[in-house]
Amino acid sequence: MSPIPFISSLTRRSRSRLGYSIFVLASLTVFGTIGFVVIEGWTVSQSLYMTVMTVTTVGYGPPGELSEAGRNFATLFMIVGVGAAAFALSSTVQALVQTELLAVIAERRRHREMNKLHDHFIICGGGRVGARVAREMSRAGANYVIVENDKEKAARFAEEGAHVLPGDATLEETLIEAGVERARGLAACLPNDADNLYVVLIARDLNDGLHIVARAIEEQAEPKLIRAGASRVIAPTIIGSHRMAESLMKPAVADFIDSIAADNLDLGFEQVEIAPHSIYAGKKLRSTNIGRELNTVVVAIRRRNGEMVFNPSGDAHVEAGDLLIAIGRAETIIELTRLAREPAPKTNS
Repeated sequence: MSPIPFISSLTRRSRSRLGYSIFVLASLTVFGTIGFVVIEGWTVSQSLYMTVMTVTTVGYGPPGELSEAGRNFATLFMIVGVGAAAFALSSTVQALVQTELLAVIAERRRHREMNKLHDHFIICGGGRVGARVAREMSRAGANYVIVENDKEKAARFAEEGAHVLPGDATLEETLIEAGVERARGLAACLPNDADNLYVVLIARDLNDGLHIVARAIEEQAEPKLIRAGASRVIAPTIIGSHRMAESLMKPAVADFIDSIAADNLDLGFEQVEIAPHSIYAGKKLRSTNIGRELNTVVVAIRRRNGEMVFNPSGDAHVEAGDLLIAIGRAETIIELTRLAREPAPKTNS
């Protein structure tokens, strides 16, 4: 759980104390000014001068002769006003100092959190696209950090318990602080193609093996992002138009895809890597328990050399390093992932 919500809570209390102090000083000023106007009949300017002089204990002298009622009021106002002003001043100083200290503490804690991140994902931009990416990763239990330049958005993500790095994702030092050199993947979700291009260039230069997915606003930006180093480019306009056409011409197919993506349906696609000593390594697909016991469908196999085998038959061999693209329910996918990683049990010879 991120400590930033706790820091934010303390910061809000400090700001509240500062606002209360300002309110006290303003109330004293108004009260004193009105009092001298009513009692002595002075102008607002003269009464304000007398009030400020009394509160600040400067002692230059009243702007005119004080009546007995005026002296009594001034005496009472000195006792109340000076004490209240001292309290307000001390509260203001305390709030300012505490705010600065909390900012330093939050910065140090954030640095420690970022240094602990390994094999994580970096989401550059917390807008509508970035927020949905973060929700999907939270649902999958993935470890991620959001880089967001807008302080209000960053605070909202922090309050939800996410790792947040306030800063400009197009700067090299920001991505380094986010742990790009130790990251597993990066999503460039900024609302500007030029900014996403900068992010891709910097991230690829800092981590040559990083898997980078970039958002393209304009269609012509896609090849540029690929040349800059993006592993994959997602263009919402192209995908949206394709889905609309598919929904018009192939509604049954669209309904099936929507049912898989539905939040209330425990079904989804997953990629599962076969470990060198997995029980699946070196076996034919029909000889495994993937379809028979786990009730999971392997729709494709991506070989280590990049070859993609679609709709593999039961005679297709599963080798170490292969990626199985499977569809199934969450519990069966978890079990498949476990068996694909765990070594096969040794048999007594």
